[in-house]
Amino acid sequence: MTGSDGTGAGRQAPENRAMAFAADLSKAGELQMPREQMLDLGRKALDLVVERIEGLPGTRAWEGEFRQVLEEQLLEAPPEDGRPVDEVMERVVRDVLPLSVRLDHPRCFGFVPSSPAWPAVVADFMAAGWNINQCTWLVASGPSQLELVVIDWFRRWLGYPDGAGGLFTSGGSAASVDAFVAAREAAGHPERATVYMSDQSHSALVRAAIIVGVRRECIRMIPSDDDFRLDMDALARAVTDDRAAGFTPVAVAANAGTVGTGAIDPLEAMAGFCLAEGLWLHVDAAYGGFAAVTERGRRLLRGIERADSIGLDAHKWFFQPYEAGCLLVKDETNLRNAFGVRHDILQDTVWGANHPNFSDLGLQLSRSARALKVWMSVQTFGMARFRRAVGKGMDLAARAEAHVRASPVLEAMSEATLGIVCFRVNPAGGGLDEVALDEINRTVLARMFWDDPAFMSSTLLHGTFALRMCIVNDATTWDDVRETLGAVESFGTEVLSNFGASA
Repeated sequence: MTGSDGTGAGRQAPENRAMAFAADLSKAGELQMPREQMLDLGRKALDLVVERIEGLPGTRAWEGEFRQVLEEQLLEAPPEDGRPVDEVMERVVRDVLPLSVRLDHPRCFGFVPSSPAWPAVVADFMAAGWNINQCTWLVASGPSQLELVVIDWFRRWLGYPDGAGGLFTSGGSAASVDAFVAAREAAGHPERATVYMSDQSHSALVRAAIIVGVRRECIRMIPSDDDFRLDMDALARAVTDDRAAGFTPVAVAANAGTVGTGAIDPLEAMAGFCLAEGLWLHVDAAYGGFAAVTERGRRLLRGIERADSIGLDAHKWFFQPYEAGCLLVKDETNLRNAFGVRHDILQDTVWGANHPNFSDLGLQLSRSARALKVWMSVQTFGMARFRRAVGKGMDLAARAEAHVRASPVLEAMSEATLGIVCFRVNPAGGGLDEVALDEINRTVLARMFWDDPAFMSSTLLHGTFALRMCIVNDATTWDDVRETLGAVESFGTEVLSNFGASA
C-alpha cells in the first residue's frame, strides 16, 4: 500500500514531517511526570527511608552478596520501554540498597561510619530538586553565599584567621589533591619535589601526591612512635637528607585523628618545623577535625590553626550524608593562584569584586550544593546539640577502652583517642605467639561479620593485626558498645579453645 504521494505507508512528505516535529516540540518533555505521580513517588520514597531509619536497631549493621549472585539479578540491557515505577522502586529496595554497610546503624563501628542528621538528608533532596550547579556566582549566588557562611563557621571553629577560606569537596581525597596542588604551586612547581607523611596516614594522601605529579619514590613515609604519632626527629632527618641529595622538600602532611587509632600528630611541633624549613603543612583532619567544636577537642587539636591547609569530612563526625568534604586554607589566594583559569565560555560569570566563583578554588567546575545540608542541620538543632553528639563519641570510646583493659580476654592496643579504640583477643598469661594471635583475631573478626548484628573493622598497628571500633554515631548507646565487646569476648573464648588456650 502506498500513499497518494507514492511514498510507503507510514511515511510522510517532508513538509508533513516538519509539521509533526514542530507539534512534538510543543508537548511536555519525554521525561516529565504528572504532578500527582511525582507526589506519589516522593511520598513512597519518604516512607521507605523513614521506615528504614526507624527499623535500623532491629537489623544487622552489614549485609552483602557475592558478585556472581548480583550479576545474575541485575546485569541486563536497559529496557526500551519503561516499567511501572512501583516495580522499579521495589526492586531497588529489595535487591540493591540493603546490600551495604548500614553506616548509620547504632552498632556500625567499622571504618569511620556516618549517621546523617535528618535535616541534612532533606537538604540533599532539595538541592537535587532545585537542580543546583554551584559552579559560579552567576549560576548559584544563593548557594554560593551559604557555602561562604559555612566555610566561615569551620574557619572559626578551627581557629583560622580572617582571610582564610576554602570550599566543599566530595571528600578527603579531593581535598588532599587540592591542597597538594596549592602546595606545589606555592613552591614554584619544583623538580624532584618530595612530600612527607606518617606511616599511619591515610592512603588518600599518597594517592593525592601521585596525582599532582610527585613520584612514588619521592613520597616519604615517616615512622610513628609507640603512640602512633609522627616521629619529629625522623622527619627532620628525612628533610635534611633529601636536601643534601638534591631533592626539593615541598609539603608535610600531619594527622589530626588517624583512621587507624585516632592518633593526633604533634601539630605544634610540626607547624614550627615547617615554618622554619619553608614547607607547606597540610593537616588531614577528615575524621577528627570536628572534635574542635568541643572544649576537649580544641585542646587535643591545639596547633591545627597554624597549618597552611586542613581537610575535613562533615560526612564523618559532623553527622552529614555523603558527600560533604571540605578544604580550608589559611590564605585563600593560594587556591586562586593554583586553580583560577580564564575560559571564554565562562566570561559571563564575572560578577564584580567580592563575588567569588568556587570553581576558581578547586578541581571541580560542576559542583553540588554541599553546604546546604550542614547549614540546615545546624540551624535546626543548634551547636549545643552538635557539641554533645561529638562529645558522646569520645566518652563512649574512653569507656570502651576501660572495658577492654578490665577484660580477662582482651588486650588494649592503643589509647582511645577521639572516638576510636583498638584491641585484640589476647588473654593475660595465654602464652600465645604473634602468629597464633593474628589467626585468632582474624577468625574472631570473621565471626563478627557473619554471626553478630554489629559491624567492626580491623587495622594493622606497626604490623600487628588489631580489632578496631570507631564510635561516632549519636544514636549509639553504651549497651550497643558493651554488647558488641561482649560478643568479641565470647567469640574469642570459643576460638581460643580451638587453639588449646583459655581465657
